[in-house]
Amino acid sequence: MPSVLALVLFLAPLSLVAVAMLARREPGSRPRRVLRAAELATLLTLGMAVLAGLAVALAGPGTSPVLGLGGIGLAIRLDALSVLIFGLVAFVGAVVVRFSRNYLDGDGRQGAFIGGLCLTLAAVSLLVLAGNLGQLVLGWVLTSLALHRLLVFYPDRRGAVLAARKKFVAARIGDACLVAAVVLLLRAFGTADIGTMLEAARLGGATLPPTGVATAAVLLAFAALLKSAQFPTHGWLIEVMETPTPVSALLHAGIVNAGGFLVIRFADVMLLAPGALHLLAVVGCCTALVGATVMLTQTSIKLSLAWSTVAQMGFMMLQCGLGAFPLAVLHIVAHSLYKAHAFLASGSVIGAAPAPTAEGPRPSRALASLGTALGLYLGLAWLFGITPAAEPVRLALGAILAMGLSVLVMPAVTGPFDARLLGRTLGAAAGVTVAYLAVQAGAHLLLASTLPPRPGPSTATHVIIGLALVAFAAVTAMQAIAPSLALRPGWQALRVHLANGLYVNAAVNRLAGALRRPATVAPPSILQGNHSS
Repeated sequence: MPSVLALVLFLAPLSLVAVAMLARREPGSRPRRVLRAAELATLLTLGMAVLAGLAVALAGPGTSPVLGLGGIGLAIRLDALSVLIFGLVAFVGAVVVRFSRNYLDGDGRQGAFIGGLCLTLAAVSLLVLAGNLGQLVLGWVLTSLALHRLLVFYPDRRGAVLAARKKFVAARIGDACLVAAVVLLLRAFGTADIGTMLEAARLGGATLPPTGVATAAVLLAFAALLKSAQFPTHGWLIEVMETPTPVSALLHAGIVNAGGFLVIRFADVMLLAPGALHLLAVVGCCTALVGATVMLTQTSIKLSLAWSTVAQMGFMMLQCGLGAFPLAVLHIVAHSLYKAHAFLASGSVIGAAPAPTAEGPRPSRALASLGTALGLYLGLAWLFGITPAAEPVRLALGAILAMGLSVLVMPAVTGPFDARLLGRTLGAAAGVTVAYLAVQAGAHLLLASTLPPRPGPSTATHVIIGLALVAFAAVTAMQAIAPSLALRPGWQALRVHLANGLYVNAAVNRLAGALRRPATVAPPSILQGNHSS
């Protein structure tokens, strides 16, 4: 039955494309027909996602017949991964389109903007539902081209045009890597059906041509890294802040995750090439550390959110590189929902932002908070059966996320002893940790039949895990003690370098021969809020 339903699901992207076509024919300052059609199309897409999820839960996974020639064309695959990400895209898309109804009210090009949003959502839907290599490549390329039109929606904004140009170049290189990988996969497996290919990779990997598959996996890794703005090609992501806020929300909450989705979709193939996974882990870890460190120095809300996305995408790639694919899926869902809300609400949080302070805990107390948070996590993880011997990768990745709890427990640990405050704080931290571990277990259960089991960690994996733990612990400690260092000349100088992203993006601009902004142009102000775009 899912294979029959899969054909019906083509109505979702078709309805979104129809809205884009209608938008081209109905100009006006408030195109009511376009707005109504967009809301109906996004609601239809959301309904289709719910229906697809029920079908997979009741009847299992399935793939529709191929609409094409020679086994290459359009085909939709329904499994736990595709319906989960499709539901996420449909939900975020419906929210963003609804937000755009008021955000650009009165703009003479509102209809064109809504049409562009719907066209982008249609392309992303084709990508995440792809059951055939032909549809995968089509959705991948169309997503980039549709997004490019939104990034240059205001062509007079030089910063947006520069960012879009850099994104366009990176995307075309990524497209070439994906196409080359697809050709190699077709030769290695003799089929364009993704489900058949993944099953063959999982069951008979030892009999496959190792050179072709390994090269394809590396090319898939490069395509994913370029799509998800990994270091040092992350510059375009932090320069798209002059685009309309709904575009930022859609980009940061969904499209930038496409690289992670690509790796997870081909997880069985990636496991045949440990070198490709190590590449993802190392680049992802470096990207996460750079993004998290630079984010601490930003004064603009939207720039801070952009650097946060860089860090989160890096951590997602680290999870993929370590073979923790269910955790990466959970990370995509959680980050997308959070970041969509953060961007759409960026204008309303300014008044609630705390005033900067020059006070902070001493290093010893910051380390005590970090140790308390980690100790609490390790104890609760043991109750869930997550131990260094049984689940080293899962334990380490959770420990990195648990380091964030040190901010929650710090007031109780570093201040005067208060038994009630300490009890409430540790209780809240324990509740958050248990909730995370429970959701994590649910993700493994939900995706167990779709994603391959994680292999045993190698020596290289242990080294990467150890370095990542030390580095993230250092960043967490720096975040805690940074306020107490605010008046020191050395920290002030370092802060300037960090605020400029260590000038990596400037070097990339010079290397690419791109035009830089005039020095007199200031970065977007946090007072611009939602309309800083």
